[in-house]
Amino acid sequence: MKTSTIPTLLGPDGMTSLREYAGYHGGGSGFGGQLRAWNPPGESVDAALLPNFTRGNARADDLVRNNGYAANAIQLHQDHIVGSFFRLSHRPSWRYLGIGEEEARAFSREVEAAWKEFAEDDCCCIDVERKRTFTMMIREGVAMHAFNGELFVQATWDTSPSRLFRTQFRMVSPKRISNPNNTGDSRNCRAGVQINDSGAALGYYVSEDGYPGWMPQKWTWIPRELPGGRASFIHVFEPVEDGQTRGANVFYSVMEQMKMLDTLQNTQLQSAIVKAMYAATIESELDTQSAMDFILGANSQEQRERLTGWIGEIAAYYAAAPVRLGGAKVPHLMPGDSLNLQTAQDTDNGYSVFEQSLLRYIAAGLGVSYEQLSRNYAQMSYSTARASANESWAYFMGRRKFVASRQASQMFLCWLEEAIVRRVVTLPSKARFSFQEARSAWGNCDWIGSGRMAIDGLKEVQEAVMLIEAGLSTYEKECAKRGDDYQEIFAQQVRETMERRAAGLKPPAWAAAAFESGLRQSTEEEKSDSRAA
Repeated sequence: MKTSTIPTLLGPDGMTSLREYAGYHGGGSGFGGQLRAWNPPGESVDAALLPNFTRGNARADDLVRNNGYAANAIQLHQDHIVGSFFRLSHRPSWRYLGIGEEEARAFSREVEAAWKEFAEDDCCCIDVERKRTFTMMIREGVAMHAFNGELFVQATWDTSPSRLFRTQFRMVSPKRISNPNNTGDSRNCRAGVQINDSGAALGYYVSEDGYPGWMPQKWTWIPRELPGGRASFIHVFEPVEDGQTRGANVFYSVMEQMKMLDTLQNTQLQSAIVKAMYAATIESELDTQSAMDFILGANSQEQRERLTGWIGEIAAYYAAAPVRLGGAKVPHLMPGDSLNLQTAQDTDNGYSVFEQSLLRYIAAGLGVSYEQLSRNYAQMSYSTARASANESWAYFMGRRKFVASRQASQMFLCWLEEAIVRRVVTLPSKARFSFQEARSAWGNCDWIGSGRMAIDGLKEVQEAVMLIEAGLSTYEKECAKRGDDYQEIFAQQVRETMERRAAGLKPPAWAAAAFESGLRQSTEEEKSDSRAA
């Protein structure tokens, strides 16, 4: 009995069904079946990240320690996101708080002065370990976030009566956050983070430093917040989807390529050394059997004696008639030997182009430009350099906003609470809310880090002036792009102008030209007003 076969419509390749061909090709077998064996599981972020979490971060640590490009990528994050001074620009929400703008500005100046004195103290009183200033802690946090995917800071309280401010902070390595006794993950405790049913962190299990390793490991549970709302443990990372508990480092997508590039570079270097090791070689005519016996080793006493005798004869001959390359003497070689001069060979063999291709791929995965990662700015015009810098600048500004600024703002709030309680700074009397009622409003601020790299200083200054003159930007924004605070610049300009005037010096040419232009414009306006009258 014949069984009937239901006809199946096929796509243009004659293999894929028409139903599958008409849908998203990424979910099918692909042209020619290339995707048939690619069946990754659909997992949540924690399911994909946490089982190999420790190993992945350890590999990233190893890359940063031993790979020059990885170390440069971390340095780029620190220099372009933070810079040499992470400056506070305090901006309390004065409308919401019910105070006047001038009151808010006066309060901000008071807060900024006290904060700078506390945060950038050379004695590093802000740090529990007394090793870091505030800017150094932010730089460390940015680096930690880059090669570990997250950063941790513990807010502590100093009991010493010798200091005005008792608030201190401790940088905590992500390696120390783990489940107590290294137990497995559960629904409400994952990779050292205790969470509630909604996924919000309640506290963290922090282990003691394992070095030198002879002491038993202990874990301490630290709550995320104290009952009054003060941050106790700061955890900053960028989740990619819901339910994510820990952060993923930026090297995951390019880790394999970076490690293989490291191996390739070492192999290429070894090859170049071997090729450059010998200036000349002497070839001897030996039959295959004798050569293999000499190379692979002699098994019998007779063969060993033959090898020893042959080497002795050669040594005696060349001791009597040494071969020299630097003299004019023509050497006499042993019968059957030939002298070959080794010329320098091209060790590149397409390696540079291949390395550039890999570095471009790695740079894309790390969010930086190829030129910055490789430090190779050859064959670049101003336009291409500016486009490349703008791409990476947008990435760095995102990281400054959502990583560095979040860490800095939470640390600043802890200090501001104590400064208000100790009356180092005083809240405006007409404020609608107290600090505990409106923490975010009182602590609202911006952070000014390093400025954008100036490729052509003249063109970029002209651009800033034109934007301000056209009303498309402000002095505040343009100064912030350069890593400066416009209020400090204005105040300094006033002081310098008064000092120059007191010293009998003429104003700068640009200031004189601006004064003459303003005077001429005001005179013309007065004349036009008088004609109209």
